[in-house]
This record gives sequence, C-alpha cells and structure tokens, in this order.
Amino acid sequence: MRFSEEQMVKILREADKTPVAQVAKQYGISEQTVYVWRKRYGKLETADVRELRALQQENVRLKKLLAERDLAIEVMKEINAKKW
Repeated sequence: MRFSEEQMVKILREADKTPVAQVAKQYGISEQTVYVWRKRYGKLETADVRELRALQQENVRLKKLLAERDLAIEVMKEINAKKW
C-alpha cells in the first residue's frame, strides 16, 4: 500500500505515543519504514506537509517563469545583434 505524505506523518505521530512495533504492525509496514519516514519528515505535522508541498509547487512554477524570461531576453539579444 502506498501512503500519502499526510498519512505518513499521521502514522509517525502515532508512533511518537505508542511503540513503533505496534504501529508498524497496525498499518502493515516494517519498523524500518517508520524510521525512514521519521528521518524524512521529522517533527512535521500534517499541515506542515501540505504547506511544504504547496511551497514546492510554487517554487517549480517560479523556476519555469524565470527560465521563460531568460529565454525571452536571449531571443531579444539575438534579434538586437542581427539588426546592427
């Protein structure tokens, strides 16, 4: 089964309160998986994961806009160079 990031964080918060082995068995995952998730998501809460994903999407959008702008500038420089 594939878990969403929010589900992973929810499971981690449960593992903070109850033994990892018990939580792992309850969700049908290995204890090692819980530790890997803990390393990746640390002390994040579910809302933090949503915010992080939104920031990552915004970052991708801004990088695309910057690349498009840089391309437009390069095209204008080439056009300008040919006119003279």
